[in-house]
Amino acid sequence: MNNEFLQTEEAIVAMLKTVYDPEIPVNVYDLGLIYKVDIDEEKNVRIDMTLTAPNCPAADFILEDVRMKVEAVDGVNNVEVNLVFEPEWDKDMMTEEAKLELGFL
Repeated sequence: MNNEFLQTEEAIVAMLKTVYDPEIPVNVYDLGLIYKVDIDEEKNVRIDMTLTAPNCPAADFILEDVRMKVEAVDGVNNVEVNLVFEPEWDKDMMTEEAKLELGFL
C-alpha cells in the first residue's frame, strides 16, 4: 500500500507540473503555488494552493486545470482544490529551475 501511495503522489506531482499560468512560462508546482497535497485512504485528494497575485485574471482557469489534471491520475477519486492566500506567495518559494527560467538567478 505504501508503494502504491508513493506512486500516486508522484503521479500527482508530475501532473501538477503540466499546469501553467498562461502569463508565466513555469508550471504551478515549480512556481511554489502548491502548498499542500493530501491523499486519504480512498485516494481523495485535497490540494491547497495559491496564486502569484490575489486578483489573477486566470485564477478560474488555473484552478480548474489543476482539478481536471489531478482527477485524470489513475486511481484518484475526488479532487478538492482550495485557494488560499496564507502564507502570501513570493518568489523565494520557486524552485531553482523556475528562478533560472524567469531570470531571477
